[in-house]
Amino acid sequence: MEELSGTLARIQRTAMDEFLEKGFADASLRQIVKNAGVTTGAFYGYYSSKEALFAGLVEPHAAAVMGMFMRAQTAFSELPEQEQPDHVGVESKDCVNEMLRYIYQHPEPFKLLVCKAQGTGYESFIHNMVEIEVESTRRFMEVLRRQGREIPELDSQLCHIIASGMFHGIFEVVVHDMPYDRAKQYVHQLQDFFLAGWHSMIGV
Repeated sequence: MEELSGTLARIQRTAMDEFLEKGFADASLRQIVKNAGVTTGAFYGYYSSKEALFAGLVEPHAAAVMGMFMRAQTAFSELPEQEQPDHVGVESKDCVNEMLRYIYQHPEPFKLLVCKAQGTGYESFIHNMVEIEVESTRRFMEVLRRQGREIPELDSQLCHIIASGMFHGIFEVVVHDMPYDRAKQYVHQLQDFFLAGWHSMIGV
């Protein structure tokens, strides 16, 4: 069992290095197998394909961060409607802090996820978060209208662009390998910027 664990660890380590250097699309499975010092048959005992190998490296971490994001979304939506306006930004700031800590505990998988995933299903990871945020924003604006507030009609494409700017901005800390303390400051300032914009647009 120890030998098997050692083999799997070598495959994962050499795969991480290959994917980080070349990205998923240009990474060579043959080179990964060679650098790991294993046979092709041994590799297929662990993974069915290059895609499965990439997923094995990033999926636990993508799921962890998406789980944090979804818990924050759920916590906000389950608040009594009359309390939601006072909580705008509260759950999301706590969530992003939690996400950022996790990302910096696992920097290499997130480098793959954010920068090297073209050609895999994971290249839509940030886009999926954006779509969830847009739908959450739409529901919140309906809550405000039910409370009698005059909320302007915002084009769904505009909401998407705003949310996309925010989430891609947050993950820029991964793209640019920012030190953790600087990343925290950057992300907090970014959140304040976008929150002020929403306050200006919908009066909350």
